[in-house]
Amino acid sequence: MELRLGNEVADALADGAAVLALESNVVAQGLPYPRNLDTALQVEETARNAGAVPATTAVLDGVLRVGLTQEELERIASSPTLPKLSTRDIGACLARGGTGVTTIAATMAIAELAGIAVVSSAGLGGVHRGASQSFDISADLPQLVRSKVIVVSAGAKKILDLQATLEYLETAGVPIVGYRSDDFPAFYCVSSGLPVPHRTDDMSEIVRTALNHWSMRDSGAILVTHPIPDTDALSSVEVDAAIDEALLRVASERISGQRVTRYLLDAVNDATEGRASAANAAVLISTTAIGAEAAVAHAEATRESRS
Repeated sequence: MELRLGNEVADALADGAAVLALESNVVAQGLPYPRNLDTALQVEETARNAGAVPATTAVLDGVLRVGLTQEELERIASSPTLPKLSTRDIGACLARGGTGVTTIAATMAIAELAGIAVVSSAGLGGVHRGASQSFDISADLPQLVRSKVIVVSAGAKKILDLQATLEYLETAGVPIVGYRSDDFPAFYCVSSGLPVPHRTDDMSEIVRTALNHWSMRDSGAILVTHPIPDTDALSSVEVDAAIDEALLRVASERISGQRVTRYLLDAVNDATEGRASAANAAVLISTTAIGAEAAVAHAEATRESRS
């Protein structure tokens, strides 16, 4: 397996500087072209302005890539049919020399392999509604148990069963820390109505939490949640109504597997007349800023421990 770091990423890791890993699935499929490319470039610029080097992950022509050029981002952004790679798919894609975009789960695994401590994404996957019958649970959740990284997100997607998602994470022993918020956010909604088990307003405390957690055997990620800004958020009532209507169509049309998430997100965007796409872009920017802050704090703590 070949892992290739972008020059900027390689230099930052060698210098012990802050690096922030980012998924590429959202670039290819999260927003329409060319808005997705503009947002991806804005996300990377947000990370740099906050002091961290962005490291977007992907598989390109059979090579694991960490840190993409603008031309490579454009290649992904203009190719919405590229396969979506979770952790189960990476080996097969590499074996056939393929190209694909990474989910949060895949990005966690690749980040740890590359020595990157912090991953940022808009909204985590989780337990789907009706999972007691479908057993549909995102690979993001078990990957949190396996990868020693800090994952920053605006909670989990509103289309999920968020209570069950939190129960899963509690059982799996994944620490959840709300950064400057007591509530577990719901992607482009400020709150799910559910509390987080821990809150802090101090990023250095989050890094200490992670380091302490990682010192225990068989420990994995910690999840840091931070909500979308109020000015960009959607109403929970409006989103829930759109989801409930779309779920009826999912059942009647026998939509299943990875198609469910995309179908529901598209349905919410249609119901909100495109405002969900705008919120999606906004939450990517806000979580990137917090993720970069975490990456800077982790780099500083690492340097202090070595001095």
